[in-house]
Amino acid sequence: MNDASNSTQSKRIAVVGGGITGLSAAFHLLELADQQKQPIEVTLFESQPEAGGWIGTIDQKDYLIDTGADMFITNKPAAIELCKRLGLEDQLISTNQKYRGALILKDGQPVPVPLGFELMTPSRIGPMLKTPLLSLRGKLRMGLEYFIKCRESAAGLDQDDESLAHFVTRRFGEEALTRLIQPLVAGIYTSDPEKLSLRATLPRFLDMERDHRSLIKAIRKQKRAAKSDDATGARYGLFAAFRGGMQTLIQTLADRVSERGSLLYDQRVTKVNPAADSGYEVSSESGGVPQTQHFDAVILTTAAPSAAKITATFAPELAGLLAQIEYASTAILVNIFNLSDIRHPLNAFGLVIPAAEQRKIFAVAFASRKFPGRAPEGQVQLRTFVGGAMQPELLAHSDAELTSIVRDELKDILGVTGEPLFSKLLRHNQSMPQYHLGHLQLVEQIEQRAAKYPALELAGNAYRGVGIPDCIHSAEQAAERLFASLNS
Repeated sequence: MNDASNSTQSKRIAVVGGGITGLSAAFHLLELADQQKQPIEVTLFESQPEAGGWIGTIDQKDYLIDTGADMFITNKPAAIELCKRLGLEDQLISTNQKYRGALILKDGQPVPVPLGFELMTPSRIGPMLKTPLLSLRGKLRMGLEYFIKCRESAAGLDQDDESLAHFVTRRFGEEALTRLIQPLVAGIYTSDPEKLSLRATLPRFLDMERDHRSLIKAIRKQKRAAKSDDATGARYGLFAAFRGGMQTLIQTLADRVSERGSLLYDQRVTKVNPAADSGYEVSSESGGVPQTQHFDAVILTTAAPSAAKITATFAPELAGLLAQIEYASTAILVNIFNLSDIRHPLNAFGLVIPAAEQRKIFAVAFASRKFPGRAPEGQVQLRTFVGGAMQPELLAHSDAELTSIVRDELKDILGVTGEPLFSKLLRHNQSMPQYHLGHLQLVEQIEQRAAKYPALELAGNAYRGVGIPDCIHSAEQAAERLFASLNS
């Protein structure tokens, strides 16, 4: 066969995992095939009966319940750009400005986050001076950050990295960490601040210190510059969701992939091995029935422990590195209550709870305060989070026990009385990768090791970002690398 005919021969590509990463990778492969007029066959393997992984939506007529992520950040463009290409822009909605803001628990009472405080840095003096979240000493210590020098460069593996706890304590003090920043960051990463890598999760704060010496000084400069800046997600605000829930994105991607490729449900991939000539043999199992298919290329989008098991037989060193990425589990109890049964006005998007409060929940999202259509008028949807890296032992409780724990906490903190109109417990086991110190160096080792295997790519939230835009970006980069290698 000559080179010309070989270049137009259809390539078979397997995508393992039908979450947001796998669906995005499969869809982008089909986009690239159209752009370059290269015939391909895409087969996506999903171990569950439906696509989406930890993202999905339950439509209960009056209630719209997101089972995992309920929105995405817009200052990372990958998700918005994908929505445009899918024709979903008109389905996007922004957060309800009436309830904008968050609460932090202090001595058992919900207290608003000071205006102008953005995850780690205060941009307004007045609200910080007035907040009851910090003592006078804690406020003075935060203010001293303006005068603190940069950290001197350190030697060793993590010379450009630092744990969240060490960084915040060094710049803002212990009280700012325990009462303000730890609960806010835990609401995103469900992580232990003593282990969380700042370079892997929130690198802009390290960069702000490097470039401006003071984070307070840097944020004030950024605020002035932002007045004339047209941000990527300006139309939607910093966060966006779908009118019909996050399942809108999942179902649209699944439909597009199914139209042009194969989407195999209840097919658990057990291993991948290089074929004798080229490509890979992908072994899967459905209902106890095994099968093996040959593919020219493979993209693994499963969680790192699953990817480790799949690659263990032919790439033990790669598998060993993948297995080093730790995960945390979380449970979400979704409740619908009558507003009349809740003492607190719920005048925010949600509540985060410092570990110092020694509670058995770490966050409550007021879902119907953030977005319309999540509960009828006069009712409210609360999504309460349990477990994470700080309290994994709580997830050993039965569903009934967890439900009782959450109900007691909601009663004590928010004054919730009466029975819920709807209740559902959602367990997300080993769902959140933990970006510990040294994570980026570990990922570099994984990428270097994976590069030794042609036409094999890794993508997902285990590597360079846990959010939905990060997953989409990871998927599209993997698809582009794979497509280029197949056509080189």
